[in-house]
Amino acid sequence: MNEQRWLPIESNPQVMNQFLHKMGMPTLWAMTDVYGLDDMLLDMLPQPVVALMLLFPINDKYEEYVKSIDFEKPTPPSVYYMKQTISNACGTVAMLHSVANCLDCIDLDEGILKEFLEKTKDATPEEKAKQLEDSSAVCDVHDTIAKQGQTAAPSLEEHVDYHFIAFVEKDGILYDLDGRKPAPVNCGPTCKETFLRDAAKQCKSYMERDPDNINFTMIALAAADM
Repeated sequence: MNEQRWLPIESNPQVMNQFLHKMGMPTLWAMTDVYGLDDMLLDMLPQPVVALMLLFPINDKYEEYVKSIDFEKPTPPSVYYMKQTISNACGTVAMLHSVANCLDCIDLDEGILKEFLEKTKDATPEEKAKQLEDSSAVCDVHDTIAKQGQTAAPSLEEHVDYHFIAFVEKDGILYDLDGRKPAPVNCGPTCKETFLRDAAKQCKSYMERDPDNINFTMIALAAADM
């Protein structure tokens, strides 16, 4: 069986917003660049920030870290989590994780995203992944937007060695949601008021595990800066 591959969506908030808004996320919310993790730069972000996405290089240090995590703790059903089975779709999965776990704040418009999340909310992580593979509606929007990025879109065969994950707050817990890991990672208690700083600490820990690498990018899902 051939692995399904998508063109990766550029890690550019403008392109990501085109995708999410076309899918039915209201324009009151938007992806925005995070220029650094110190308090002063975090304070410059539009508020509230409801999710934080991290793009980082996949290498042996990351794989070793994943092996060290205890995934025994069951994930509450309120956490929307899907596996990533489509190659190059990590940005899309991270965006879905970001929006799907913040529906207490984000009131989706009628459209593809609302329909997909409704249909998959009670599915297993593996079933959600299969539904994404089978969703021609999501795939068509994704493909159209991926071709509109500022950098030339890579070919479908090209392997991308960078990976997106999402941090969200759900029921007072900070989760690291990564479709390549065996399950969500419970990062400990948080709340809406401290979420951004708590998620930033988790991003810093990824950087500290790979100190020779400078290729880390953060993007926040926040209230649109009107």
